[in-house]
Amino acid sequence: MSLLAIGWEPEIRGLLTVIMAVVVLCGSIYFIMATNMGARLAFLVVLASLFGWMMLMGITWWIYGIGLRGPDPTWAEVPGRTVLQDTSALYRAGILDVMPEIPADATFADESELVAEQLLEQGYEILDNSSAEFGQVQAQAAVFLEEEGAFEAGQFEIVEVFDIGGDRYPRINESLDFLAFFHEPHFVLAEAAPLEQVREEPGRAPVPPTIDEDSQRQYVYMVRDLGARRQPAMVLTIGGGAIFLALCYLLHRREKFLRQNLAMPATPVVQVTATEQADAEKESVSV
Repeated sequence: MSLLAIGWEPEIRGLLTVIMAVVVLCGSIYFIMATNMGARLAFLVVLASLFGWMMLMGITWWIYGIGLRGPDPTWAEVPGRTVLQDTSALYRAGILDVMPEIPADATFADESELVAEQLLEQGYEILDNSSAEFGQVQAQAAVFLEEEGAFEAGQFEIVEVFDIGGDRYPRINESLDFLAFFHEPHFVLAEAAPLEQVREEPGRAPVPPTIDEDSQRQYVYMVRDLGARRQPAMVLTIGGGAIFLALCYLLHRREKFLRQNLAMPATPVVQVTATEQADAEKESVSV
């Protein structure tokens, strides 16, 4: 029964796999080296090799963003300002600097165009609908709209995405930006238009829904979370490198003491005969 429990529980199986790997791989190398250089020296050498390997792997993972990875970048909600259901909500949230003048007879499509013009004047840019970033924003905006209950799946379409911020600094010029470690906040505003079904007849092919021009457009305001993809690799590199250097220092210190001891002059050994030793023992007894 215990073997069945180990085979079923993934936590126990994973723990035993790690223990067996350490004992077989590291332990076998340690035993081989211990037969040649002694138990203590072999332990230091094997441990230094292990942490040196961990440091090299951490550097590789840190450079390429692979291996041990943290959370990937994503679009996150702006607390209290994520789903905005009309133009006045955009102004109250501070997204629009000025409330656009909307004529009384303007349709919701006209109101959307006025909002777009105001955003472009404030420095926003419109993302291309075929770009990868537009697809990412579209997917995340749909999640927030459905979670807030503004729309259900298939009842809306992201028609425009306005982008602002996200610049990196400091830069030498536009092409040399490898020192630009700092980022400005990156925001996007996704415009969602409600859809209306054109025809729903049983037995006939459905017609793709169209945008409902008589319904209010809604907006999703999001900020870019840069994530921490390389953070675990960075911690592994710094931690493993520190331990590796400390073990190398211990090995160097041991080698230094060994050379000093070998360089010291040998103490002469006085040969004592059996007669002299017996006389010395008699004198010590008499005393």
